[in-house]
Amino acid sequence: MDKDGRIPLGQRPEWSDIAPVPQDDGPNPVVPIAYSEEFAETMDYFRAVYLADERSLRALRLTTEAIHLNAGNYTVWQFRRVILESLNADLQGELEFVEHLASKNSKNYQLWHHRRWVAEKLGSESASRELEFTKNIFLNDAKNYHAWSHRQWVLQNLGGWEDELAYCDKLLEDDIFNNSAWNQRYFVITRHPGLGGIEGTRDSEVNYTIKSITKKPENESPWRYLRGLFKNNMESITKDPRVTSLCFKVLTSKVNCVFALSLLLDLILHGFEPTQDLKAALESLIPESTDSDSDSDVATRVCSVLEMVDPMRVNYWRWRKRSVTSHVEEGLGNLRVC
Repeated sequence: MDKDGRIPLGQRPEWSDIAPVPQDDGPNPVVPIAYSEEFAETMDYFRAVYLADERSLRALRLTTEAIHLNAGNYTVWQFRRVILESLNADLQGELEFVEHLASKNSKNYQLWHHRRWVAEKLGSESASRELEFTKNIFLNDAKNYHAWSHRQWVLQNLGGWEDELAYCDKLLEDDIFNNSAWNQRYFVITRHPGLGGIEGTRDSEVNYTIKSITKKPENESPWRYLRGLFKNNMESITKDPRVTSLCFKVLTSKVNCVFALSLLLDLILHGFEPTQDLKAALESLIPESTDSDSDSDVATRVCSVLEMVDPMRVNYWRWRKRSVTSHVEEGLGNLRVC
């Protein structure tokens, strides 16, 4: 018996008929890995049952030990699925096994692949448990990519859409900066079979998003979400007065206005004509000591303000300004020709 109470496989009567198969690293391994005795023995016995294609209860238990030692071994996981299917094993128990592993390492690719396989075998009856499983993961890691990917797969393949939008509401109430929750919300409104897609939800979602932006204008996620509601069709956004009113409100509130200015720039370039109040709000953001040409077009002015309020991307806004200027000059040249 090992010091941790484990009985080595070679001392267990049920394994007395198996000749372990050592790992073959060749005659002169350059950098041999210093495996622990427990790991080396477990994998030697695993290789033996794997090569013999032994689909037995003891082989299943052996994969459990091997996975606890290295949960990233794809071959062990794959053979475990073969055994489970051959034994017609209790897959509810398998979900418990995965949940135990996930509590220690929730970012293991093989674990999530296996979980999906089990859920697919169980069918729609497992939907609620899978959704609850991902919820528990999010309590510790709200942006776990694997869990979000699994949750979306469950919704699309097993169902459970009924409360998903409300769940997104709760997550965003807890943390309005949770970009994963914003992404999930967009996934729901575009994929939910009963909501009618973006066209059926746009009006209420625009109102929801504007409220979120008003609370935290510096949060980029809802600004991106707002664009997505119009499928990034800027001509459509310019026709919604709520959007332009939002830009005006943010610009006059003296808070972080980078995303409002960015959206305003795109609106102007797609035909929106700013009101005098909006122009005045824009001018108020330019320090009095700054030299400026009062006759320059509004889009260029927006770029100038963005250079000041978003120094991290100053080179990008300078490039945008040059693009805008070139576009304006080209347009004036065409007018002269006409």
